[in-house]
Amino acid sequence: MKKFFGEFKEFISKGNVIDLAVGVIIGGAFQGIVKNLVENLITPLISLITKQVSFTDLFIALDGNEYATLAQAQEVGAATLNYGLFIQAVIDFLITAFVIFLLVKGINKIRKMGEKKEEAVEEAPTTKVCPFCKSEIAIDATRCPNCTSEVE
Repeated sequence: MKKFFGEFKEFISKGNVIDLAVGVIIGGAFQGIVKNLVENLITPLISLITKQVSFTDLFIALDGNEYATLAQAQEVGAATLNYGLFIQAVIDFLITAFVIFLLVKGINKIRKMGEKKEEAVEEAPTTKVCPFCKSEIAIDATRCPNCTSEVE
């Protein structure tokens, strides 16, 4: 049993788990910002274009009756096809994905700016060519192993 808890402790203390937990918490907080952005800025702008005040009231009552709002239909227990809620969910998703894309793009740009451009460092040669037989030999060799000539 101690081995099990030891493995669990090691798993929890790894950086990836902590990073994931922080990401989930920040994602939850970020969701509130995006929801507010969608509900208070984007949806009203879209409603100007579509002449529709709220997508949440777009529905089809499956009982054949007509209701002014989704709340009225649900109040009487009518089965409804809520395609407006689906449209709103798609808009929320697209805006969230776009904002995350912009954040990741900005973070990657900042990372690239922060990285120092590493200049290619030329390594010192480790071999040289024997002037007599033209074979490759160690740089510090005083005699060629192939032709046994003395080299400088």
